[in-house]
Amino acid sequence: MATKPIRSIKDPRGESAQFRRRALVGFLLILAGLGALVGRYVYLQVMRYNEFAVRSDSNRIKLRPIPPTRGLIYDRQGVVLADNVPAFRLEVVPEQVDDMDAMLAQLAQVVPLDKDDIDAFKKQLRLNRRFDNVPLKMHLSEDDIDRFAVNQWRFHGVQVASYFTRRYPLSELFAHVVGYVGRIDENDLDRLDPLLYKGTTHVGRSGIERSYEEMLHGTPGYEVDEVNADGQTQRVIETHPPTPGKNLYLSIDARLQKAATDAFEGRVGSAVAIDPRNGQVLALVSVPSYDPNLFVNGISHADYAALMGATDKPLLNRALQGAYPPGSTVKPFLALGGLEYGIRRPEDTVLSTGQFCLPGQTRCYRDDDRGGNGVVNMVRAIQHSTNTYFYKLALDMGIDRLSAWMSRFSFGDRTGIDLTGEAKGVLPSRAWKAAHSKFGWFPGETVIAGIGQGYWEVTPVQLAHAVATLAGHGVPYAPRLVMSTKALGELQPQPLPNPPTGPSLITKPSEWGVINEGMRAVITAGTGKGQFDGFPYEVAGKTGTAERFSRTSDAYDTNKNSAYLAARHRAWFEGFTPAEDPHIAAAAMLEAGAWGKDAAPIVRKIFDAWLSEQSPDSLPPPQLPVAPPRARPAPSASAPSEEMMQDGTEDLPAQASSAGATP
Repeated sequence: MATKPIRSIKDPRGESAQFRRRALVGFLLILAGLGALVGRYVYLQVMRYNEFAVRSDSNRIKLRPIPPTRGLIYDRQGVVLADNVPAFRLEVVPEQVDDMDAMLAQLAQVVPLDKDDIDAFKKQLRLNRRFDNVPLKMHLSEDDIDRFAVNQWRFHGVQVASYFTRRYPLSELFAHVVGYVGRIDENDLDRLDPLLYKGTTHVGRSGIERSYEEMLHGTPGYEVDEVNADGQTQRVIETHPPTPGKNLYLSIDARLQKAATDAFEGRVGSAVAIDPRNGQVLALVSVPSYDPNLFVNGISHADYAALMGATDKPLLNRALQGAYPPGSTVKPFLALGGLEYGIRRPEDTVLSTGQFCLPGQTRCYRDDDRGGNGVVNMVRAIQHSTNTYFYKLALDMGIDRLSAWMSRFSFGDRTGIDLTGEAKGVLPSRAWKAAHSKFGWFPGETVIAGIGQGYWEVTPVQLAHAVATLAGHGVPYAPRLVMSTKALGELQPQPLPNPPTGPSLITKPSEWGVINEGMRAVITAGTGKGQFDGFPYEVAGKTGTAERFSRTSDAYDTNKNSAYLAARHRAWFEGFTPAEDPHIAAAAMLEAGAWGKDAAPIVRKIFDAWLSEQSPDSLPPPQLPVAPPRARPAPSASAPSEEMMQDGTEDLPAQASSAGATP
């Protein structure tokens, strides 16, 4: 018999309890999920808000550095020597370019790109971040801009940007003074502050541009831009303007600089003029020169090779870096040292017979004039540049005192001029020779050191500084080119102080008068006679002729061929005026000249140009020339000094045995 299935009895209470348990678990799961969501929200939006806000803004906000405007450079009359002119360039954002080489190849078909442009661009790529704008081609022409504008849609990440480029209106005239700027490269990274030079593409390379880089550069600003996903600026949120660099005012007068340059008439050499009352440099010329504008946006290989290969070396700043034997220009300083040391009196005389011989030696040192100048005192010895007088004075002084005294005028050391790259030159001394030779010091080397020959090497700025110190009654000032500066907001230029670097080197005013008298006699009746005829003020000066080649015998020059003479010597002239109250001192050098007086016309033209710039109230009444004094006769030459006898009788080594200098 079939049985009926048993029907389950519903348990409403159990089902209800089970439902409640399931609902509670579900609710707890939902609540846990919401808690986790809220916790994550709090973590991201509250605890890490600043971090993610910065990340978000970095995708939307871009800080664009604004380089400061470089300060301008003027001469003392306000003539612009270096300014900034607007220009346009191509810039590339590397992260927006997929294939850089392909893009450059295509762009070169639109805008001409030479090898120099591409090489400079690739160097800059290594220095900049991928999202920074990197200059590709500087100084675009209008045709370049038009062609690119039509094809810009093809070059994602490339744009035309405006900028200020440096310009030197007087070009070659001030190249060795003002210098130039160049594009920043890898070698600049170690010495430049990356924060101060953010966005800056150029830096001073030489001259004033480099020496005063910190003043000229200024402080950068920045612009806050909102950009889209492609990095294109949508709007400018805020701007913080940069602080432009200071303007510089030089002590040089452009008209004086031009007169000095023109005076060389294309001959190779240098000239420096200084105000002895304050050390201000009035002219600084190195001939030949070059166009500094070539370097601003990257000089081409062809132009650079031409400058480097030129035999007359236009890139060499001869005023600071050209070192030459000074010849007889050192004689007034040596005479002053004789007075200071008390080993000479103005009236002491020497008999100049045409040659000077060391005891025990057969080889003698000659005067320039056959038969000599007869009996000469200190004034007459300076006037006629009598070698014999200074041979004996150098020996009596000895090389140790000679080098110690001459070093006070900055010979053998830098003058402290506010330009980089100044050479020290060479001041003969035992210490210098010990460092450069295995031989000891010989008496003959002291002899020729007394007339500016032998190991002597002097730069034109050193000699100009020395004669300016002498003209200023022995008060030394470091030569200065920058006279004052003017920052943004200042109504007037602010002068830069240049106090004396020490007390006067001359202890007795009468000693200055003796040297001044001798140097005036050079102009009125000596080796510089006739060079300053008609000049309204007395000039005190000294010629100097340093031999470029050693003589092969003791014979005097008899070759009167002008080409031979022009290549025979270094020609120097130093001088100052007005002689009794000097306002300007100058030194000029020709690398190849016949005699020292060949450089005198250069200084004459500098003085003429300077005089034309002066107001009548700034100078004393014109002076009349004074007749040179006559030397007192003496029966015979002075006997050799005790120091000379003790200094030994060794002859000169072969490399230092050239004959004496000519005046």
